[in-house]
Amino acid sequence: MQDGRTTLTQFIIEEQRHVAGATGDFSGLLNDIATACKVIANAVSKGALIGLLGNAGGENIQGEVQKKLDVISNDVMIRSNEWAGHLAGMASEEMDDIYPVAGEHVRGKYLLVFDPLDGSSNIDINITVGTIFSILRSPNPGAQAKLDDFLQPGTEQVCAGFALYGPSTLLIITSGHGVNGFTLDREVGEFILTHPGMRIPEDTQEFAINASNERFWEQPVKRYVDECRAGKTGPRGKDFNMRWIASMVAETYRILTRGGVFMYPKDTKDAAKPGRLRLLYEANPVGFIVEQAGGLCSTGLARMLDIRPTALHQRVPLIFGSKNEVERIERYHRELLTAA
Repeated sequence: MQDGRTTLTQFIIEEQRHVAGATGDFSGLLNDIATACKVIANAVSKGALIGLLGNAGGENIQGEVQKKLDVISNDVMIRSNEWAGHLAGMASEEMDDIYPVAGEHVRGKYLLVFDPLDGSSNIDINITVGTIFSILRSPNPGAQAKLDDFLQPGTEQVCAGFALYGPSTLLIITSGHGVNGFTLDREVGEFILTHPGMRIPEDTQEFAINASNERFWEQPVKRYVDECRAGKTGPRGKDFNMRWIASMVAETYRILTRGGVFMYPKDTKDAAKPGRLRLLYEANPVGFIVEQAGGLCSTGLARMLDIRPTALHQRVPLIFGSKNEVERIERYHRELLTAA
């Protein structure tokens, strides 16, 4: 407790007391993740002062240019979480294959998947970035992790969260009992509970989409956006604002605090890709958080968390946010299918 305020550590311990048979492994893992986020936040905040901006000189498995901070953040997440005996393995956007916990370390009962620095393409222009993570139970606790162990639907997540490195550093988490936000107090080095019980309004007048891809959108998405842009004179009878930050953690946090809908839909820009965002370490953790906050997360045709993954870096279309808007977009997709 800090001056009557609830720290993340205290919050985790209090939550653990309500779980029968809790061993402390999960609490320890969350604390290790929080420590990693503090280290990454420090590196992000210094940026050019310590030569961390710019490209690292390579590409990740997605074919995306890696930033120096991508590589550093990935290493921080691994080193902070491999040693304590909580994990059997990890997987990351920045690694081609899974990362089994090495033999010299005790293997635990959880799996960790993460995007170490979401939105990093914007790091050089000082736009808010973050870390996304998801915790799964290992099907074979104590054994070396295998690829198939990670291919679990989002409904199996034990916990999901993201850190936000902006004007303040925040950590948003859910373990299936609502969504809570913590702000890093740098003077004491602790995350403090500042946003308890976060809820997404069911209605909104705000949407986020990359409008430069409009010519590639499917008809239901184009219909929805056209109606929003028509404003009060259109079929919706109200004005909408459009946002696009190109940092999903920032978009998600905005929606958690004031509502909205985010769309990175399936399109025809690259027919070989069913979507842009990765299921395991982007869409699923965000979907878990959004649902726990009263919103919806969808592919446009199906609930995101019900999808059974078939590959480590599987891509999906992603639509999430205020419940009534996501339901409308899903309805437009179903109507097109029915008409066909």
